[in-house]
Order: sequence, then C-alpha cells, then structure tokens
Amino acid sequence: MFIDVGCYQLKKYNQNAFGDDFVSKREKSGKILAVLSDGLGSGIKANILSTMTSTMLLKFMQRDVPIREAAEIMMNSLPICQVRKISYATFSGVDVDAEGQVRVVEEGNPSFVWIKDNQLQEPEFSQISSPSFPDRHLNIYEFKALLGDRLIFCSDGVTQAGMGEKDYPLGWTRENMIEFVLKTVQNEPSIASADLAKKIVERALKCEKNEQAQDDISCAVMFFRQPRKALVFTGPPYEKQKDAEYSRQLAMFNGKKAICGGTTANLVSRELKKTVITEANANMGTLPPVSYMEGIDLVTEGILTLTRALEYLEQGRLKVSDAAGVLVDFLLSSDQIEFMVGAMLNQAHYDPALPIEIEIRRNIIKKMQKVLENKYYKSVTIHYV
Repeated sequence: MFIDVGCYQLKKYNQNAFGDDFVSKREKSGKILAVLSDGLGSGIKANILSTMTSTMLLKFMQRDVPIREAAEIMMNSLPICQVRKISYATFSGVDVDAEGQVRVVEEGNPSFVWIKDNQLQEPEFSQISSPSFPDRHLNIYEFKALLGDRLIFCSDGVTQAGMGEKDYPLGWTRENMIEFVLKTVQNEPSIASADLAKKIVERALKCEKNEQAQDDISCAVMFFRQPRKALVFTGPPYEKQKDAEYSRQLAMFNGKKAICGGTTANLVSRELKKTVITEANANMGTLPPVSYMEGIDLVTEGILTLTRALEYLEQGRLKVSDAAGVLVDFLLSSDQIEFMVGAMLNQAHYDPALPIEIEIRRNIIKKMQKVLENKYYKSVTIHYV
C-alpha cells in the first residue's frame, strides 16, 4: 500500500506570502508525517506563525514527543499578536505508519474528512485541554486506514469561503465540501491526491466574490492505494559485460520504464533487439525529441534532458511540452521511482565547451531524488550499476 500525498494552496487576494503552511516527510520506515497549519491573520505575519508551527510539530512527531507537551511548547514559543494579544496558529498533524495505522491531532482547523468506500466515516476522538491556554483543545484520533481510503485536511479558508455572500452566508461549509469530494471521487475513483486537493481549493474559490480569496485557502489529501511504479535507466553500466543483465532487468520490471541517454538506449536496443523509434516531425524546443522502444514507455536524451527536468521540478513548471516536460510527467505520474544509474564515465560531459550548469549524471539524480521526495512526496531509490 502506498500513501499518495498532495497539497494545493492559494494566497489571500493581494497578499505576497502564504498564511498557511504544509509540510510532509516520508520516513525510510514507510511512515508518513504531515502538518497543515493556519497562521493568525494573513501575509508575512501569518506565514511566520504557520511555518514555525508546522516545522516544530513535524520535528516533535519525528521524535515521538507527547502531543500535549509539544502543543504547550509551540503555543508558548510563537510570537504574540500585538492586536489580539495571543500567539495563534491552528494545525492538523497526521502520523501514518506503513501498515496504515493513523494518528491525527487537530487544534482549531476544520475537522478532517475520512472517506472509505465513497462514504464519510465518523471516527471517535479524545480531547485534551491546554493548561496554559484553557480555550484551546486538542482532538486526537486513532484508527486504521485501508486500501482505497482518503483523508482530507483543510484550513478554514476552504470551509468559510464566500462567507457573508448571498449564496454562502455561512461560507461553503464542511458539509458542502464533503458532498463535493464524494461526487468527485465517485466520478474519478483513481484521482491523485494533488489533483483532488486542487479541485477542492478551486471549487472553494468559486464561492468568493469575484473569485478573489478573502483568506488563505489550503487543502491536503492522503490516498491509500496500490503503488504506481517506475524505473529510469540512465547511463551505461560500469562493466560492459553487465549490459545484457541490466537490460533484462529493465525489460522484466513490473511498472513503467524510461531510458535517459542515447548510449543507454543503444545498448538496450542491442541487447533486447528492439528498435528505437523517434517521433517524426517532433518539435520539442532546444532539446532532442523523445523516442520510444517496444516495451519501453519513454526514451530521451541523457544529461541535457535530465538537467532541464530537474529545473522544471524545482521551479514547479509541470506543463512544458519538451522532452524534459514529458519526463517530468512520467515521474510525477508514478509513486515509487527507481533510478538505475550507470557508473561508466562519459568523457563528453567534461568538454569545457558544454554549458557550465551541466553536472555529472549521478549528482543530477541525487538532486532529483531530493526534490521528488521533499516537494512531490514520492518514494525514490537509486541503484548504481
């Protein structure tokens, strides 16, 4: 079972900083930790409050600090609002292990939504109060999630969207959000977490006057599903006699397959006796066009395309129609990504005439692993061959 994590956020209209913050970490054990925090007010002040809260709570969760103790430390550490004389940031924290055992702690955010078999679940919870802040209560849930379940977390910018408008005097409300989620999931049973989060936020925005967000709007989703696996083979193996072995591993892989690099594609073509086919009249900007091979989903040029794909991932440019954009789409449509990286040196990459930003293949892949894990919540492994 793979836990697909996705988040989508909008800033308050005319603000230059997000007042909400979302952080998530996938541990080597398979555990997922995530926090969505909503800072008091909006703009830079709210950004500081929410970022401090989410960062601290994630660290406490990693170290298994008791939640009451963690909450007291956070609330006493936050800056005091000079207008309301309180330090305030609401939060939802979730800890899920590899077997689907879920623990959620909430303070101030709208109650999370748990969907199972396209039906709303109402889990039991315990409540504890803060000794230092008697008006603040923590709701704690513990339950088991199974394949197909979804968890939806949001800031009050979602549920209160449009508040005061004729059609939404009380805002969009949690009940209307749930109805929207159930219809969306019924129509698109396999919808990815990032796509569902975006749909929820965009629907909430439609409730606002002139579709201008009057508060920060954030939604995070977890989807428990079978993993979508991908293997990327780039660079020839260190030992040439291993070409046949790794080509067979690629052919037998149970998932989507990509080759990045002309030399790598040629050796796989030779060993598997498959022809590399390049798209006719393909116009993909300054990069060489994509190619295909029977049994292989995608073939691209190597270092240049990998470098450009890394840039797109870092910048969040996910809809570019060149070969690197196709590679980005290939990666982001997968959950568990394995890179098989050849260790043979290619002297062409040391040519001083090449652009200085081109890096050695293995360093590019390491950076790609980091951004895929930290920004897109993918599970990534690298094998050097």
